[in-house]
Amino acid sequence: MVRALLAACVALWCAPAALLAQQPAAGPAAKPWDALLIASFNIQVFGESKMSKQHVVEVLTRVVRKFDVVAIQEVRAKSDEIIPSFVRAVNADGSRYHYVIGPREGRTVSKEQYAFIYDTNRVEVDASSLGVVPNPQDKLHRPPMHVRFRTRVTPADQAFTFWLVDIHTDPDEVPQELEALTGVFQSMQALRPDEDDVILLGDLNAGPPEFSSFKRIPGIGWAVSGTTTNTRRSKTYDNLVFAQPATAEYLGKWGVLDLQSTFGIPLDTALEVSDHNPVWAAFYPAETRSSAAVNMAGQPPVVR
Repeated sequence: MVRALLAACVALWCAPAALLAQQPAAGPAAKPWDALLIASFNIQVFGESKMSKQHVVEVLTRVVRKFDVVAIQEVRAKSDEIIPSFVRAVNADGSRYHYVIGPREGRTVSKEQYAFIYDTNRVEVDASSLGVVPNPQDKLHRPPMHVRFRTRVTPADQAFTFWLVDIHTDPDEVPQELEALTGVFQSMQALRPDEDDVILLGDLNAGPPEFSSFKRIPGIGWAVSGTTTNTRRSKTYDNLVFAQPATAEYLGKWGVLDLQSTFGIPLDTALEVSDHNPVWAAFYPAETRSSAAVNMAGQPPVVR
């Protein structure tokens, strides 16, 4: 198990219908209690160089403040101060976000870290749950990091609890890694008898047509379908994968936060931020036991 670092938080949010609007300058706005937004964002080569560009950091902070939890991939730096410094920038408007970050991983000298940044007014981390998925047969170039969260906007005995499993697959080994991730997902489902909600999210370097191995998991589905997720609007790489009816809390709402249209920036500036757009899905913040599963992939239309 990997013990990750934690740092502090208040949050910024727009209601789902206005999710992609620019944030007000006056400080954090109230968030509704009845929708929890979980996002994934590959912040391409997130390190010292990117943090030195104020206009890039400004866009990144505004992205994070739109969500309750953001799974981040591709933290790539020698310094341990990248994520703490970034969270301080997120909190500069009065927001208060915590973070957890994993170890440096990878088979080459170019190591990456996973991180979660989250609004502590809205969610909390089970500190005992932080860890990296075992990878004894070396099937995954960067084994995913897992963390268990609980919402704080409903009474504790009713709160939605869930695993988040953060992954960045190797683009040269996508079929093998997707096959391995099928086993990872099922092992996470069985890890705790009191937790049936598993959301695997990240940069899969693949879209739904390549998810044949996932389809062996009963009830499996994914949020993002029928649209692109990279900044150049040419590929679908990023997603949130979960099973129903276990995760009946899924509200059927999802989107791709297009950096260019959201922030009114040209492609070259958006590419300075990342070659990926963030993706997100909305979940009800209280545990739901409904047997009526909401259609996942492709429902409703993507929000841009």
